[in-house]
Amino acid sequence: MKITTTGSLGNVAKPLVEKLIAAGHEVTVISTQEDRKNEIAALGAIPAIGSISNLEFLTDAFTGADAVYLMMPPSMGPSNMIQNIGDAGKVYAQAIKTAGVNRVVMLSSVGADADKGTGPVQGVHRVEQILRGLEGINITVLRSGFFYVNFFRDIPLIQSMNMFGNNYNGDDKLALTHPDDLSSAIAEELQIKGNRFEVKYIVSDVSTGNDIAALLGKAIGKPELTWTSLPDEQLKQGMLSGGMPPELADLITELGQGVKASIVMKDFFASGGKVIGKIKLEQFAEEFKTKYFQA
Repeated sequence: MKITTTGSLGNVAKPLVEKLIAAGHEVTVISTQEDRKNEIAALGAIPAIGSISNLEFLTDAFTGADAVYLMMPPSMGPSNMIQNIGDAGKVYAQAIKTAGVNRVVMLSSVGADADKGTGPVQGVHRVEQILRGLEGINITVLRSGFFYVNFFRDIPLIQSMNMFGNNYNGDDKLALTHPDDLSSAIAEELQIKGNRFEVKYIVSDVSTGNDIAALLGKAIGKPELTWTSLPDEQLKQGMLSGGMPPELADLITELGQGVKASIVMKDFFASGGKVIGKIKLEQFAEEFKTKYFQA
């Protein structure tokens, strides 16, 4: 098969490309970064360097592909991020139609069923709705839980202040996903026909902040580590002091509010809360331990 992937060589995209090449497929990798060109080629893939907002470029990259993998950047530009992601989704849809692609797999997120109250996830909600309007194309939307690897961002705060938490409660249930489980699921979907428009959840484990703190704390030799429920403003100021654009800081704060209000995880649990990933939190704790002591 000829398969085109987006997402450059990120946490999900790189292992996905490796799996597809190992399975014998011809893979074209879209990246905005010219300096990724040699790395992509070294994997045995074909680099396509350009912007996902460029219709002509995308159409060319999609033409001839038997299947296409789509993902949206978590933010696009310092402002109007949700609108920008939605606009990029429209370009995706037009390129898919023009190029005659029949099989599409899109990475989405828990909370994408909701049209508000989910921060940056509202962007992929809009893209889901745009793709839903395409007729005669087999489209599978894979909604991921929160990435395990996002907890790596907490390492500096744990090391400096022995603090771990967010602006939701320690007993709120979280759907969590390991990138390798996600890349395996995407690779599998890209190699099958699909069935019109489908939504599937790819979740590796379900836990709470309290349990995550206890497990990671034990792994790094800090059994006293507990979950801290941060005030919204404290969380926001921490992100701003780290150089995050104000609009993105607001959106991420809203995402935590959406978890606390049971908006983000609602549909996953309402649909049965099925956990199909293989890599559990206990296994990730060993990865976290390695990163922690390397930092």
